Amino acid sequence: MLGLTVPRHRLGAVLAGFSLVAAGVAVQAATPAAAATPHRILFDNAHAETAGNADWIISSSQPDPLSEDSSPSAETDWTGALSSWGVALQKTGDYSLKTATSALTYGGSAATDLSNFDTLVLPEPNTLFTTAEKTAIMTFVKNGGGLFMISDHTGADRNNDGEDAVEILNDLMANNSVDSTDPFGFSIDSLSISSDYPSAISDSSNPVLHGSFGTVTKSLIASGTTATLKPADNSAVKGLLYRTGYSGNTGAFFATSTFGSGRVAFWGDSSPIDDGTGQSGNTLYDGWNDSGATNAALALNATEWLAGGSSSGGDDGGGGAGCTSAQLLGNNGFESGSSTWSATSGVITNSGDESARTGSYYAWLAGYGSAHTDTLSQSVTVPASCTAATFSFYLHVDTAETSTSTAYDTLKVQLLNSSGTVLSTLATYSNLNAASGYTQRSFSLAGYAGQTVTLKFTGTEGSTLQTSFVIDDTALNVS
Repeated sequence: MLGLTVPRHRLGAVLAGFSLVAAGVAVQAATPAAAATPHRILFDNAHAETAGNADWIISSSQPDPLSEDSSPSAETDWTGALSSWGVALQKTGDYSLKTATSALTYGGSAATDLSNFDTLVLPEPNTLFTTAEKTAIMTFVKNGGGLFMISDHTGADRNNDGEDAVEILNDLMANNSVDSTDPFGFSIDSLSISSDYPSAISDSSNPVLHGSFGTVTKSLIASGTTATLKPADNSAVKGLLYRTGYSGNTGAFFATSTFGSGRVAFWGDSSPIDDGTGQSGNTLYDGWNDSGATNAALALNATEWLAGGSSSGGDDGGGGAGCTSAQLLGNNGFESGSSTWSATSGVITNSGDESARTGSYYAWLAGYGSAHTDTLSQSVTVPASCTAATFSFYLHVDTAETSTSTAYDTLKVQLLNSSGTVLSTLATYSNLNAASGYTQRSFSLAGYAGQTVTLKFTGTEGSTLQTSFVIDDTALNVS
């Protein structure tokens, strides 16, 4: 549990059996590939997305829409109520699109395995995800994938199985084996809002509201719902469009967040993505082209942001010519023990005396209540072609020290060159930083593009009274 104030005990829960691996650039095989151009987007159609009048597919040709038309120029070249979305992405030349028609997996050999994609779109699923699927989805996001969740109003049970998208998506977030403690920082409201035009917040730098596909001003509710935000659970959550009369943590119709190294977007209604065209016999609604909203720009900008990159002519705040957007640290959540990290004995652990932010394992430096030094490091090359490079990690500090002015125990975060020379001390934390919960810390490494550097944590403890420095969910995101 967080908040330990007694000296730590390294017992059987410690990863004593893992051998330390020399630090180096090594990304786990199961980590989703970076959001390269073309960005790889997987639309789900394995959970009754076409039940009833729903037609939430980019094409009736699945898994590959190009089999229906390899060079679409109009929404009707592909068959489905999401064809406008798919065709708009396809026409940029920056996206590779597929449709999943079977159970979602991560780290497997199937062509539609999530490890082969940058973003997963869940367009109003109507059957519950299995336990294995929820693990796959959450692990995919934690390791750098993008997740686009599109709900509908409560009671929209299109296949009459007793579950609607509100319940299904809330179940994904609240009942999974990876992190069920409100991982994204929001929950979907059980509401049925008949109509509204939710407005965008004022944020000129936001890449979803002001992306390469246009500026977002309003969206559309034609029987939908909203979300309640809980920034205390995840400080990254942000409402971008709100139901009329709402703001802050309530009435968020479109929201974004992060989880581990991945990104998340939520939309409270499927009507905005419906282009009014689809398979014969379905009653559809053209929200995509609604003149009172900017739904196309919102869907496309959000897809671009989730994939972690910028399409032609876009600007998402970074990206050098030839740069492949990526998360570069191997085993960034420590779930594979000491793989790709070099650490002193017992630092990488699943001990129950502290808690991981996500998953089971984390890095625990110091915490003995006696003179001691722990280190944790990994080497990585910052690509010369990337103009943005952000190193981040989540840190929790608890202490038995009582001083409010003296730093008895410290954690240094440093950058070293290949010779071991300290290039920069990014930050120094101490017992004075003790607080409940994890806090994300971020640093720009853009000035080290083209260099191989070692990211090193050093925890140093005095002779009495423990201070624990607990680290999880590290990342080095470049673009």
